[in-house]
Amino acid sequence: MRELGNTGAAALLAVIMGAMPAAAKTIVYVSNADSREISVLELDASSRQLKPVETVAVSGTAMPMAISPDRRHLYVSLRSQPFSVSSFAIDPQSGKLDLLSTVPLPDNMAYVATDRTGRFLLSASYTGHKIAINPIGPQGFVQGEPVQVVETRKHAHAILTDRSNRHLFATNLGGDVLLQFRFDAATGKVAANEPAFVETKQGAGPRHFVFHPNERFLYLVNELDGTLDSHRFDPARGLLSKFASASIVPPGFSGGAPAAAEIRITPDGRFLYASERTSNTIAAFKVDGETGTLTPAGNFATEMQPRGFNVDPRGRFLVAAGQKSNSATLYGIDPETGALKELQKIALGKNPNWVEIIDLP
Repeated sequence: MRELGNTGAAALLAVIMGAMPAAAKTIVYVSNADSREISVLELDASSRQLKPVETVAVSGTAMPMAISPDRRHLYVSLRSQPFSVSSFAIDPQSGKLDLLSTVPLPDNMAYVATDRTGRFLLSASYTGHKIAINPIGPQGFVQGEPVQVVETRKHAHAILTDRSNRHLFATNLGGDVLLQFRFDAATGKVAANEPAFVETKQGAGPRHFVFHPNERFLYLVNELDGTLDSHRFDPARGLLSKFASASIVPPGFSGGAPAAAEIRITPDGRFLYASERTSNTIAAFKVDGETGTLTPAGNFATEMQPRGFNVDPRGRFLVAAGQKSNSATLYGIDPETGALKELQKIALGKNPNWVEIIDLP
C-alpha cells in the first residue's frame, strides 16, 4: 500500500477531523435578581474555568429559570410587578440569548419548569399559594393564558413531572406536604392522585426535590429543619413513600436556624448535593442506585447564602452562586468520592440566585 506523505497525511487527518462532531459547548446561565440580568458563561472543561459570554438585561427581578427539553429555549420568571415570564431563544453556537416574548403569569412564581415534552410551563407561587400551567407555543415561547391554575396549601415552592410525563408533584413549604397529581400531557391539566399528598415532618418546610435518573427514588430537601427526605417512587401509580431522612447541616454547627435551599443530583445518579444558607455550605451524599440509600460524603464551604447551584451535564463540575457574595464558585467533582474542589471564583451581578447548565444542542 502506498504510504502517505506529510501533505497527504495532513489532508486525511483534516477529512477525519471534519467528519467528527466538535465537542459541545457547555453554557451556564445565572439569574441576578437585584441587577435584573442573566449572566451567560461558558464552562471550559479543558481549562476548568468559567468564561463570560454576555450579560442580558431583563425587565424584572429575575429568579427561577428553566431550560426546554431540546435546549433551545430559556424561561425566566420575573418576580417583580407585573409578574411574568420571559422566553429566550438560545443560540446553538454561542449560547447567547435572544428575547422572544414576555407574558404575564398568574402570580409571583418561585419555581418554573417544563413538562417532559416542552409543551407546557409549570410554575409554583410561594406568595400566592398556587400552581399554574401555561402552554408553550410551537415557536418556543410561553403563552400568557394558563390552561389551569390550582390553589394549594400555603407556600407552593417547586413543581416537576416524572419521566413518563403522566404524574406531577408540587411542594407546599407552609403546608408540610408534597402534592401528588395525575398529569394529562395532551391538555396540560392535572387532577389529584390518590392519595393527594405525602406529608413531611411537621414544620420541616418541603422546598425543592429531584428524581434519581433511574426514576425509582425522589429526594426532597426541607428548608426549615435542614433535612433531606428519601422517597421510593412507584412509576405505575405515580405515588411516593418516604423511607429515610438525613441532615444537611454540618455536624456541630450552631450558628442559627437552618435555611436549606437547592438540591441537585449528578446525571449518573451517583452523587447528590444540597445547599444550606445559614452555614453557607453544600452537603454531599453518595447514592446507592439499587436501594436509594444516601451516605454522607462531606459538607463543603461555599458562597455566602447559596440559594442556587447546579451540576454540569457530564457530572464533572458544580457551579454555586451566592446571593450575598454576588459571585459564583466553580468546583470539580471527585469522581470517586463526590467531594468538591474549588477551581475558580467569578464575579456576577447583584443577588445571583438560580443556575442552569446545558451542553448546546
